[in-house]
Amino acid sequence: MRVGVITFPGSNCDGDMFRVLSEVLGQDCVRLWHKEADLKDCDCVVLPGGFSYGDYLRPGIIARFSPVMEKVMDFARRGGYVLGICNGFQILCEAGLLPGTLCMNEARKFVCKNVYLRVENTEAGLTAHCRAGQVLKVPVAHEAGRYFADGKTLEKLKKKGQILFRYCDERGEVSAEANPNGSVENIAGICNEKGNVWGMMPHPERCAEEVLGNTDGRILLEGLMKTMEKRYAGTAL
Repeated sequence: MRVGVITFPGSNCDGDMFRVLSEVLGQDCVRLWHKEADLKDCDCVVLPGGFSYGDYLRPGIIARFSPVMEKVMDFARRGGYVLGICNGFQILCEAGLLPGTLCMNEARKFVCKNVYLRVENTEAGLTAHCRAGQVLKVPVAHEAGRYFADGKTLEKLKKKGQILFRYCDERGEVSAEANPNGSVENIAGICNEKGNVWGMMPHPERCAEEVLGNTDGRILLEGLMKTMEKRYAGTAL
């Protein structure tokens, strides 16, 4: 299997993600530049965090038009696995691959700290190694991470089981106090209706090694890799 990590101008977590996937999880990884129009036979594509060019207009709005995104959108529509983290999540929403949008944090400040996530859906590939209600500690680092969707979209997300994570406290209690950015209903991550595109604001690649004192992020990335193994069996889309 092969995983592609896209670099947009301003990406700053592409190296972290590439290292975790290739050196920690032992995957065949390739780097994809945003101007490329070839996914290089990847079975999964990751859009990492950072500050993509054009974010001063709205996070992800310009990056969404990068040449590589045409291929990513086609890949996703054919059922290919796509993961967007932080800025990657913003780009996927702007591209219409995920519903809703990411807005400026409620406090209008950059937030960088560990948060707790409660797993809401264990059948979405990314959460394949999780238990329903499991609490994970994962860091966030964003200024525009407040997830928003209208009432109709929220009802659909809940009905279809598309909410992956909610911000919570260490006991798993969802509350306003546990919400670091004001996201509607404490939503920290979602998937599309088909379950092959995932977006999350926290950074699992920043807590995937023992040396960092936390490996909760590895649980998510390993779950995704195992899901890929079962589905693709070495055949790229």
